[in-house]
Amino acid sequence: MAGVMRRIPMGNRILMSSMDGVEFSGDGASIADMMFGFYEVTSCDGSSPDSVEDYDNNIDDMVDEEQNGDLNANSFAENKAFWDTQHEHLQGILSRSSSLETKIRKATKDAIKAFQLAGTICICQNPVLGADGCRNCLMRHVSDYLRDAGYNSAICKSKWRTSHEIPSGEHTYIDVVDMLSSKKVEVRIVIELNFRAEFEMARASEEYNQLIEKLPEVYVGRSDRLKNLIKIICSAAKKCMKDRKMHLGPWRKQKYMQAKWFGSCKRTMTTSVLPEGLSIRLQRPKASMLTYDLLEKLPSLHCTAVEVS
Repeated sequence: MAGVMRRIPMGNRILMSSMDGVEFSGDGASIADMMFGFYEVTSCDGSSPDSVEDYDNNIDDMVDEEQNGDLNANSFAENKAFWDTQHEHLQGILSRSSSLETKIRKATKDAIKAFQLAGTICICQNPVLGADGCRNCLMRHVSDYLRDAGYNSAICKSKWRTSHEIPSGEHTYIDVVDMLSSKKVEVRIVIELNFRAEFEMARASEEYNQLIEKLPEVYVGRSDRLKNLIKIICSAAKKCMKDRKMHLGPWRKQKYMQAKWFGSCKRTMTTSVLPEGLSIRLQRPKASMLTYDLLEKLPSLHCTAVEVS
């Protein structure tokens, strides 16, 4: 209406004057949109921001919180999907078994039982003690047991040199080499008596430990299945260390673990067997003349005391 002046509150005039010379950029928001934003903020807490910059900072903080929430949700979903996939693949490999693997697995189990029932006897020069006694004697016994059962079994000792990716090392395990008559293809069965412990880590995450618990303590299976298992577990170890922001040791890498069972190795067969069924090499006892009982070995020998005056 002409001639009528509308009074504007002083607070609003000061607010409008503070916006002079302010340029808006980004998604093309208008001044009216920004003003409605001010009104919305004012209606929420009863106070208005001191300046446009303060308001922009508040909006940015709100957006950052929403984005962080989305990122955390996505990260949690991706993390869960990764471990679920690892469990699924691991279970799929362990559930497969050929008739040859099943037979050798049963024979290995019987050999370990026989070793435990006979008692832990170790005469190795360099024993490697474990929960069931000497690991070297156990490997020798299992290998002989399998060979007596008709399998081409041997103790394998692999060695590898230092490279730019992994350090040098060596490992001892058992294998069985068989020939499939139907396909005339050589099949290699790997037997690792301490399989689960080879992948355990002291500072691993709960997800990694749950995955490792699914591994058998004694692995008996084809070499190609073992390669797939190593790939899955080493990938999980890499993910575990990355999430915990820790360095993955070179002895935990896939190439190092593969070198244990797939590096160049020397196969050794033992032949000595004890009456109890333990296959260990007997060593000749060494007798000292200082402890030799002459009276027992020479009962006819008598000593006569001579009195000296």
